[in-house]
Formats: sequence, C-alpha cells, structure tokens
Amino acid sequence: MNLHRRLHREQDGQSATEFAIVLPVFCLLLFAVIQFGILFNNYLTLTDAVRAGARTAAVSRLEGNPEGVATTRVRSAAGALNGADDPAVLKVDVSAPDGWEHGEDVIVEASYPYSINLLGFVAADGMLTSKTTERVE
Repeated sequence: MNLHRRLHREQDGQSATEFAIVLPVFCLLLFAVIQFGILFNNYLTLTDAVRAGARTAAVSRLEGNPEGVATTRVRSAAGALNGADDPAVLKVDVSAPDGWEHGEDVIVEASYPYSINLLGFVAADGMLTSKTTERVE
C-alpha cells in the first residue's frame, strides 16, 4: 500500500504538465477556427453585396449614372464589412463592356482586404474578391 501511494504521489504533476503543453496548441486551433469563421462571413457578405449591386445595375440602365447607382448599392449591402464606405478599403468596379443596352452584360466586381491574425502573428493576408455578371434589362 505504501508503494502505491508513493507512485501516485510521483505522478501528481503529470496532468498539470500535459495541460501546460496542450493548452497553447488548443488555443491556437481555437483562434484559427474563429479567424476562419470571420473570414468566411466577410466573403459571404462581399458576395451578397456584389450580387445585389449587379441586380441593381441590371435594372438601372435608364439612370443618369448606372455605375454610381450600382456602386452605392454594393457599398450599402456590404455595410457589415469594416470600411465599406471607404473606396480605398472596399474597391468596387462596375462595367458594361458592350454598353448599357438591353440584353448586354454588366459586370460588378469588388475586393476587400483580409488578414488572418493568430495571437499577434499574421498567418495570411490578401484580398477577397467577388465578381458577378448580369444581363441588362
């Protein structure tokens, strides 16, 4: 019985040591999942904003400035993105290569910067882009 107690006492710090080794890895994985979730949410928001802008552009051919109307719609639909009102942050391009005639295509493209930051270390950064083509009505 005395031997059993002595062996058990020698292993008391083992759990604490294992926990100290595993905790940083677990925290890093947890923060990575959170950062990728935020990135995916930003991508979905950007894609939806570009779709809304393309739909607005498709029905705005009789407006005085259809590009401006579509750009404004993209920025308002992307309101959940930080800096969506700033042209330097959210870049929007609306073009109708063959003109704003009925049946022609209008292309709306937007890009938004992202950065995956894991505990102060930038793992990746770049631009999220989305592009949608609609037919002018």
